[in-house]
Amino acid sequence: MNWDDLRYFLAVAAAGSLSGAADQLGVNTTTVLRRVASLEDDLGARLFDRERTGYRLTSAGERLVEALQPVDRRLSSLSRDFVSTGPGSEAIVRVSAGEVVAVHVLTPELAKFQQEHPDLELELLADQGMTGPSLAPRMSGVMKDVDIAIRSARPTQGDMLVRKVGDLAYGLYASPAYLERMGTPRPMSELAGHTMIGFPRAEMPLGPVWWMSRAEKIAKILFRSSSAETRSAAAIEGLGLTALPCILADKEKRLSRVFGPETLGSHELWIMTRNDLAQLAHVRLVTEFLVEAVRRHKGKLEGQSHEITELPRHPETGIPPKNR
Repeated sequence: MNWDDLRYFLAVAAAGSLSGAADQLGVNTTTVLRRVASLEDDLGARLFDRERTGYRLTSAGERLVEALQPVDRRLSSLSRDFVSTGPGSEAIVRVSAGEVVAVHVLTPELAKFQQEHPDLELELLADQGMTGPSLAPRMSGVMKDVDIAIRSARPTQGDMLVRKVGDLAYGLYASPAYLERMGTPRPMSELAGHTMIGFPRAEMPLGPVWWMSRAEKIAKILFRSSSAETRSAAAIEGLGLTALPCILADKEKRLSRVFGPETLGSHELWIMTRNDLAQLAHVRLVTEFLVEAVRRHKGKLEGQSHEITELPRHPETGIPPKNR
């Protein structure tokens, strides 16, 4: 057995896909596929089921993850743990969060935090995948090289402290120009004839992703993107309707909300850190800062601060367009 194959196996288990593992390891997908196949041959067992939405662990794969995860966790965090015991180490805490949460929740709070704690440095790693449910909720994939993570799925494995802190609500949005041209759908059945910017097919069908998968059977998907910022830009350009976090889209004057979170739903937000790190004073301090930041933005995160945007009116008659 090539022990390096185990590293590739754990990367696929964490990412849920060959491409995600390849990005993490800095190799191409062919290399990852070859390594996983080699390990399966050596063990005489199928470790993954290849599905349309990605790679799902078989029962044999689950057992192997259980056996390898403690070792992988210690090896992946070894250098960080040595640094955390050295001089000045208390000054750095690495936090990973989805792009939307990082930009619209944490960044506005950083100035005050830095003023109160000038000797504590935050490294904020913005990752759009951390607020989507496509990543497998495993310790090895979520907590590598970070001290604290905020993500939208509760992990099912790993020796860590987890805490639900809020909900990230979604709505359906489009530009006023698009709605004037195509009409404003009210029931889902009126999506016929509309274009939409969708989620990637690999996303797990939860909350807004599930709603969009139903809407796709009525409307036409123009293209798909995992990035909320990309979907927002496309909607602003009038390319169609799209699901967006309310905290991002409600402040955008060039977008109008068509449906709210009562229709599309939400993703849960969880804060997590390793149990051993959670005992460190500087990690506890940052964790509480993150909890308070989310709490202060609760209304916007849940889409409660939205003001109803008046529908665009015909330039001559002044009458809003009829629903399709």
